[in-house]
Amino acid sequence: MEIIRFAELKAQPWRNGGGVTRELASHSTSTPSPDGAGPGSTGSANGWDWRVSIADVSKAGDFSAFPGMDRVLTVVEGELLLLIVDGAEHPLEKYRPFRFSGDDAASGALPTGDIRDLNVITRNGLFKGYTSIIELSKKRAHPVFERQLGILLQGQASVTPGAAGSGRADVEPADSAAGAAGAAAAEPATLARYDAVVGSDTATPEILGRGFLAVVSIDSVGD
Repeated sequence: MEIIRFAELKAQPWRNGGGVTRELASHSTSTPSPDGAGPGSTGSANGWDWRVSIADVSKAGDFSAFPGMDRVLTVVEGELLLLIVDGAEHPLEKYRPFRFSGDDAASGALPTGDIRDLNVITRNGLFKGYTSIIELSKKRAHPVFERQLGILLQGQASVTPGAAGSGRADVEPADSAAGAAGAAAAEPATLARYDAVVGSDTATPEILGRGFLAVVSIDSVGD
């Protein structure tokens, strides 16, 4: 089970000085990951085909262009981002994902103050990214499958590895039983705000708690 600790990520300043970005995960098809390009793999700094990151925006201004990319932006802290895409204004409220093209000229205004946003950027023709915001439960665990990241946005939560093969239909019952016993013995790991859980279909992580979770899915085009 892999957890990306937000507190350990290095903040990269924007070129225009309007904020900083912390990369949670990225992938380049030139350096495929062993598990089939799932979140948690890292591609080259300038040649990734998808990236998941969290940005702090402290000043109004232009957004970087990402030609040939598709973007999904979600405000996760703060009240409002006024996103202007090709001259059209889009008021983005907290926890409402918004998709737009990386080819479009985009800028942001901060009518209510600084914000933090979650960015999912994918290369057209290769990958498609999706962001869903869900409310966690202490009674029913939320699984995080392969090619997904589960990011704690607010509240308190813990994660445990699920039964081996819990997300697969081709696992023998004996294997599943052994995996379940191992999962039961595993100690839950506490998640801090903006920590990300890397999904898996062989021992699917399960998150319990109270608060809100962003589930980012990266799908290969043609899958």
